[in-house]
Amino acid sequence: MWDAGQYLRFGGERARPFFDLVAQVGAADPRYVADLGCGPGNLTAALAERWPNASVIGVDSSQEMIAAAQAAIGNGGSAPGGGTANLSFALGDVWDWRPEQPLDVLVSNAVLQWVPGHEELLLRWADLLAPGGWLAFQLPGNFDQPSHAIVHEMARSPRWRALLADVRLNRQAGDPADYAALLARPGFEVDAWETSYLHILHGENPVLEWTKGSTLRPVLAALDEKQADAFVREYGERVSEAYRPRSFGTLFPFRRVFTVVHRADAGRG
Repeated sequence: MWDAGQYLRFGGERARPFFDLVAQVGAADPRYVADLGCGPGNLTAALAERWPNASVIGVDSSQEMIAAAQAAIGNGGSAPGGGTANLSFALGDVWDWRPEQPLDVLVSNAVLQWVPGHEELLLRWADLLAPGGWLAFQLPGNFDQPSHAIVHEMARSPRWRALLADVRLNRQAGDPADYAALLARPGFEVDAWETSYLHILHGENPVLEWTKGSTLRPVLAALDEKQADAFVREYGERVSEAYRPRSFGTLFPFRRVFTVVHRADAGRG
């Protein structure tokens, strides 16, 4: 289960890679835009505001996230950042979802790290693009950092191994070169890069609070309340040692991998 409120505690920091990603999408007046793995919908609403003439749909497999997104737009109310006439949300799995027509823009922000074998899915998504269409995705690549490494170490430890043996943990990104090699086919132009953000977080043990909204979710869902509390306490102690606060806040380095794919217009060449 996902908690939209916990996820959005660091909404500004989580949103910055999204805007860095879609800034490289050159679509002028798309008709059909999809945000796959849309979460609570606040960033999907930004797409609807950017392209007011497009039909924009957000899709997520979490009932909690879709409920939060639909509650934000309400019945004739306002979506975060703009109107709702061109914006809708639907419950669905990114593996199975199919568009009603070829897509002019497909965005996926911080989702594919949860999808095993997502390289196959990316090839399928590229084929869903209309001529001149754009595919843009980013995912975290900080699996070697303490915030994530500690989760994996604990899950493999004698105390937690049996309870978490079947839990699908966050898998993280490949390198930009991997995605360029995968998607740079005839008729497709690829731009792939990485950025390491240095977030300055505030509050008590903020990296714990960050991961409670993302990385820790499948772990906590697999444990009962007492077990989950014990896991969070142990993890919190270890992560607070790894990320010590300074006078101005807690430094949280975060590497992310970005790829933008542009499908050639049918008449080009």
